[in-house]
Amino acid sequence: MKYYIIAGEASGDLHSSNLVKHLKQADTKAEFRGWGGDMMQKQGVALVKHYRDLAFMGFAEVIQHLPTILKNIEFCKKDILAYKPDVLILVDYPGFNLRIAKFAHQAGIKVAYYISPQVWAWKSSRVNIIKEVVDKMLVIFPFETNFYSRYNYKADFVGHPLLDAINGQPQPNKETFLKENNLPTQPIIALLPGSRKQEIGNMLSVMTEVADDFPSYQFVIGGAPSSNPQWYKNFLGRKNVSIVYGKTYELLAHASAALVTSGTATLETALWGVPEVICYRSKGITGNISYLLAKQFIGKKLKYIGIVNLIMDREVVKEFIQHDLTTYNLITELKKILEDSAYRNKMLEDLKLVKEKLGGPGASAKAASLIIQLAEQSKQKA
Repeated sequence: MKYYIIAGEASGDLHSSNLVKHLKQADTKAEFRGWGGDMMQKQGVALVKHYRDLAFMGFAEVIQHLPTILKNIEFCKKDILAYKPDVLILVDYPGFNLRIAKFAHQAGIKVAYYISPQVWAWKSSRVNIIKEVVDKMLVIFPFETNFYSRYNYKADFVGHPLLDAINGQPQPNKETFLKENNLPTQPIIALLPGSRKQEIGNMLSVMTEVADDFPSYQFVIGGAPSSNPQWYKNFLGRKNVSIVYGKTYELLAHASAALVTSGTATLETALWGVPEVICYRSKGITGNISYLLAKQFIGKKLKYIGIVNLIMDREVVKEFIQHDLTTYNLITELKKILEDSAYRNKMLEDLKLVKEKLGGPGASAKAASLIIQLAEQSKQKA
């Protein structure tokens, strides 16, 4: 059968690639076309556009790039019609994907949504659109099925695909990792600033300032595989700050702690059992506008922005957002993580509980099975 997949960011590329792997195992004649990244391409997806060309952050930034976004949407619609997939698979990325879902539904194409928009956080009115245009919603957090049931809509919990991705990783040897990346032997603090140009600049400008207060540690930036090395150049001046590209999991496997930009990486860090600090800020006028709007819409519903804290419904790791993200606050929290053994051990125990709540591996295989069922229904009707 023919599958069209849309993933608009690095995490979506990872999860889509694992999904495609399992779809191919169950459907040996499968054909794939889509929007995503290098990992999807390696699994045999004919890539139409790369996610690095689609990554716009925040309300104000989206408005700035609206003409480009609208052109992409129109191009995507035409490409889907020309390809005639048996099923359209949408992976997160709701601002774009829900528009495409509506179009595909009207065109009579079956729509599967893998990794729900965070409608439980904000824009809950989107549930009405989802009910109308999404044939199968596959969710990755257990609380999401209860949320959707309140709207009389059935969502299937498949588990979290990060457990698949991490479970499939061989445990890397530290000595080999250090040698291959020309790193010294000091203990590692991982810096995960995100994958977009804007957030990399915003986050590393404060994250790297912390390094001077921890001379016995090395701070290693996890460079996104699709990113431009020039984006990091200004932050590599300190002698105990370095970078590795496309090796986030190997980096986390050997890290003593991590400073992490809010997003999927915060959960990845937790699942590797690494004590962390969640960071986020937008700079400039448009960044402040985006933050104020987000606070207005999301702050009323959620006590936290970090998925680790949301899963546990309490503060497991510290969150420093916007004006609270200061060098002083990061240094203070990092010292507690590294030097206060009781504080560190409590965080480590809580991170184990987070992993337990998400269930075991197998999300990609379960999602693939449900998507194939949907595609077969489409084939039969045709």
